[in-house]
Amino acid sequence: MKITALDIQQQQFRIRFRGFDVREVDGFLERVADEFETLIRENTNRQREIQRLTREVQEYRDREKAFKDAMMNTQKALDDMRINAEKEAELIVAEAEVKAEKILSPAHNRLTQLHEDISELKRQRMQLEVELGSVIEAHRKLLDMSTEAMEAEERSEEKLKYLKGT
Repeated sequence: MKITALDIQQQQFRIRFRGFDVREVDGFLERVADEFETLIRENTNRQREIQRLTREVQEYRDREKAFKDAMMNTQKALDDMRINAEKEAELIVAEAEVKAEKILSPAHNRLTQLHEDISELKRQRMQLEVELGSVIEAHRKLLDMSTEAMEAEERSEEKLKYLKGT
């Protein structure tokens, strides 16, 4: 299943307690969708160019065959032209592949960086959860100690009242 820029822009996430900032996620998805759409357009343009060049190479090969049939005495010259045309076509295809790799490489690097960022955010979230749990536990213990102190004070007051009353 292919993902489109529209899919990225329209992606909705459930909001949970202590979730991500919705505007930040939406902004990020918007940027990813724009980049994604740009890459798709560039890839489509490159594919069209390759198809056009492939058609041109095919036209050269067709012409070459016609020349061979028409002029047997120029066979060697036509062979040289064919070899040169094939080398040129290979060079054009190789250049197109290099250009495509230059386009895809930053996208792959960005994807890797995003995965690393996500991992770091997960690690930070777990660390915050542990720290928050520790703070809550410390406050619970302080509350328990305060309750125990109040109960002890109440018992002391009751003893004093009892002693004053007798």
